[in-house]
Amino acid sequence: MTTETPPRTPRREIPYWLVAALLLAVLFAWLIVADSDYRIIFAALRHGVVVTLWVTIVAFALATALGLIVALGRLSPSRIVREVATFYVEIVRGIPVLVLLFYVAFVGAPQLVVAWNWAFGWAIDAGLLPALTVRDFDLTWRAIVALTISYSAYLAEIFRAGIEAVPKGHIEAARSLGLKRGQTYRLVILPQAVRTVLPPLGNDFVAMIKDSALVSALGVQDITQLGKVYSASTFLFFETYNVVAFLYLVMTLSLSLMVRALERRLKRRGSADNQ
Repeated sequence: MTTETPPRTPRREIPYWLVAALLLAVLFAWLIVADSDYRIIFAALRHGVVVTLWVTIVAFALATALGLIVALGRLSPSRIVREVATFYVEIVRGIPVLVLLFYVAFVGAPQLVVAWNWAFGWAIDAGLLPALTVRDFDLTWRAIVALTISYSAYLAEIFRAGIEAVPKGHIEAARSLGLKRGQTYRLVILPQAVRTVLPPLGNDFVAMIKDSALVSALGVQDITQLGKVYSASTFLFFETYNVVAFLYLVMTLSLSLMVRALERRLKRRGSADNQ
């Protein structure tokens, strides 16, 4: 009588790249503590971390909401709505983020001021509304609007793919129960689509943190802008940009690890549900 040996669980290998990254982080942390130049640079750039995170979080939240609306537009039964949503996605995705940043900041904002003053000229003359100038639009918010528009087109495709990944049988079952289109989306489609799109959404959030460095072109006081100003005044380019790179790496690598852990957890939960 033979006994079957249970299958051996694969041993998880140590990710050497992660060990190397941790050692690099320890080295930079030690330099910041031990070296006075690095310590002063880190203190000068701390405010930039807050600005970078704030710009990224606000822009990503707005881009997520707008991207979901555009994705629903691309799946609309109305051809006009589908064409408008598709036009938005294709045009925005074809424009580089930096070009869109300049366009929103130096074309969109002035034209919006002109349109406001023209449309409400009678109210402005009567003192009911204030006359706007370009300076009334903060450069930080112009950068946030540009990042929102740029990333909403990519997030719309992620949401569309997640919605289309929902099994057709689930949708037909919901409709057979008498659920309307809006109820089907809210109660059946979107809860399942969220599990599918969470990992790519996390990856795009990490990508936005890196692309947020482009807002320094508008003078927004993020990490990159503060590093550029500090290095130009002290000529400590090597030390300054070492700290700039270290700060971005800490944020992006930690978030990337969180996204990978979330992806593994969702896969385990999905396989358990299928069983």
